[in-house]
Amino acid sequence: MKKIYVLISVLSVVAFSNRVLAQYQQGDKLLNLGVGLNSYYSAGLPLSASFEYGFTPEISAGGIIDYISSDYYSYRYTSMFFGARGSYHFNKLLNINDKSWDIYGGASLGFRTFSWGSGYGNTVPGGTYASGLFLGIHAGARYYFTPRVGAFAELGALGSSNARLGVTFKL
Repeated sequence: MKKIYVLISVLSVVAFSNRVLAQYQQGDKLLNLGVGLNSYYSAGLPLSASFEYGFTPEISAGGIIDYISSDYYSYRYTSMFFGARGSYHFNKLLNINDKSWDIYGGASLGFRTFSWGSGYGNTVPGGTYASGLFLGIHAGARYYFTPRVGAFAELGALGSSNARLGVTFKL
């Protein structure tokens, strides 16, 4: 809980210290660090990191890692998703003139690992809890407080959650 207070404090200082415009551009290197708000697996805190490079004024692509682990009654599970991700940035298409905003959507393709164990012997449930290929989609928005720091929110099939909030950095 203390880490959340520190993060909110830092973001507040950054938000009110310098209002500079920083909309997505070709050549941008974007690093997102996020926390899932809802886990597909009923427990645990989904953590994610993604990196994208701006190949054109509207298209960026890169990689993503998503991790969740939890003890659930007498069971322990860990899930990790890693793969490629691409986004289309809609600001020009939607004629959004506020340079602080970046509205985007896209898809990801990767591999999800899932391990499950218990004190009663290791079992791996089938179906959606099995390891294998994963196809995800996302819709999101970034708001930049400074030219290099902002916040983001995403919805969609995001690895181990369907909603994510976090901090974004232009490197």
